[in-house]
Amino acid sequence: MKGRFCYLFLLVLAGQLFSPAMAQEKSSYVLVIHGGAGTILQKNMTPEKEAAYKASLKQALQTGYKVLQSGGSSLDAVEATVKVLEDDSLFNAGKGAVFTHEGRNELDAAIMNGKTRAAGAVAGITTVRNPVSAARAVMEKSEHVMMVGPGAEKFAKEAGLEIVDPSYFRTETRWRDLQRALHEDSIAAAKANAYTNPEKLGIKNRDYKFGTVGAVALDKQGNLAAATSTGGMTDKKYGRIGDSPIIGAGTYANNQTAAISCTGWGEYYIRNVVAYDLSALMEYKGLSVQQAGNTVIKKVGDMGGDGGLIALDKKGNMTMSFNTEGMYRGAVTKDGKIEIAIYKK
Repeated sequence: MKGRFCYLFLLVLAGQLFSPAMAQEKSSYVLVIHGGAGTILQKNMTPEKEAAYKASLKQALQTGYKVLQSGGSSLDAVEATVKVLEDDSLFNAGKGAVFTHEGRNELDAAIMNGKTRAAGAVAGITTVRNPVSAARAVMEKSEHVMMVGPGAEKFAKEAGLEIVDPSYFRTETRWRDLQRALHEDSIAAAKANAYTNPEKLGIKNRDYKFGTVGAVALDKQGNLAAATSTGGMTDKKYGRIGDSPIIGAGTYANNQTAAISCTGWGEYYIRNVVAYDLSALMEYKGLSVQQAGNTVIKKVGDMGGDGGLIALDKKGNMTMSFNTEGMYRGAVTKDGKIEIAIYKK
């Protein structure tokens, strides 16, 4: 019995470090968030920066929790939560979006209603302050699921969303990240011989990508919703789009199974259809949300990809599965208890 209590003091599973209350059905989570996964090491983090990340995650959780406690929908909650993170330059979404190879900030987002499985997404937009709101507008004010580029921006403006100059998204930290990536690319190109060492065109500097944000929620009516927002990958080329705005890859919600938001190396999430695969494992094989989350992240890792996800089922059980050194993450239960973590251990 004594050993059991020692075990229950801390639960370490699949790259997660949380108290047992965060893995038990009776906790009934109402909101779970992530702020990206990657090489996040405590030795590289100053106390001030760590405190800033935790404060932002806490504010996002409190914002979404307030919506849910007042009887608001899970859709309202995930949108409000993600907007807080989009407005914070710490994260690779909205204000803190990374730069493309051409020195632009291109934003992607998606949102999905677990009750109806209605969904909306935008990709490659540069002038909408809150991409997650643009995604919701696509879902609710059009007959489509995804809009991209200038067309999506025109639609967002007609829908009454806040439009900003592209310079709004520029931050010096992300600009320096781009310069570092460009420098490393130029060194690699100088050493390589295109005829003897052919490489696929695309992204080499995937290490600068973490920071994508997402939220999943369960409201008082028993409905689930998921939302994800990202600035993509630093130094990305050729109009590349990752998994975040692709329904079933980076974002998915179904009241019968779970709401899921992913973060990581998008190509692997697209190829594994990660978000939907998690839902399907629950629906067709009867796996728990945690078992399904761990299974799909293993698939990503086995293929050579990295990242993580958050998922919440219809009973309020959740998982935060990842295969990286850390993932900015947090959750709040129906009683208002907030827990936040960053590192693997």
